[in-house]
Amino acid sequence: MLLDVAISKLDWDKTSGLIPVIVQNYISGEVLMHGYMNLLALRQTIKEKLVTFYSRTKKRLWTKGEKSNNTLLVIDIKIDCDHDTILLLVNPKGNTCHLDQNSCFSDSHKLPFLFLFYLEKLINEKKILRNINSYTSQLFTSGTKRIAQKVSEEAIELSLASVTNNKNELIDEASDLIYHMLVLLNDHNINFHTIINNLKQRHLKKIIDN
Repeated sequence: MLLDVAISKLDWDKTSGLIPVIVQNYISGEVLMHGYMNLLALRQTIKEKLVTFYSRTKKRLWTKGEKSNNTLLVIDIKIDCDHDTILLLVNPKGNTCHLDQNSCFSDSHKLPFLFLFYLEKLINEKKILRNINSYTSQLFTSGTKRIAQKVSEEAIELSLASVTNNKNELIDEASDLIYHMLVLLNDHNINFHTIINNLKQRHLKKIIDN
């Protein structure tokens, strides 16, 4: 979170007392919404760890989700290089947009890398609902050993596709492997964000060691 010394660096004069704020999902990186904060809104956001804006129409502070309960839990706060914009990394509860969409930017979910995040959410839903017509649900019902077996099978098929130099088959088998790997991770209540962080830590350690 921002310290007082960091807050003091914000150029409130340049922005006439209202700093533009970009809100981003801390896991997927999806931009969820945009708003404005005055100093009081920023301090309340830091204190409560819930995103609070200054409403230019209502002329008052308002906490996102105060009526809908679709709040935004603050994970981290960043200031841009010009000290006139704030980036909030958040964990959203429910849909952020008042139109009941995940983001106020309707096409943001179409970014290719975001699909992995939504696929992971879909897999978790299938785990909870256990729809007998869903292959994913059937995997969870069959148990960890069967899921692990499928991962092994897909890894072998991916290797074989690579040896035969069949690019289309290689793409299909890589997709199958990633899907089943996500199912296996979810079976152990591990999200892909944890794996990414682990890779980052390994990378940093390697840099330090060298």
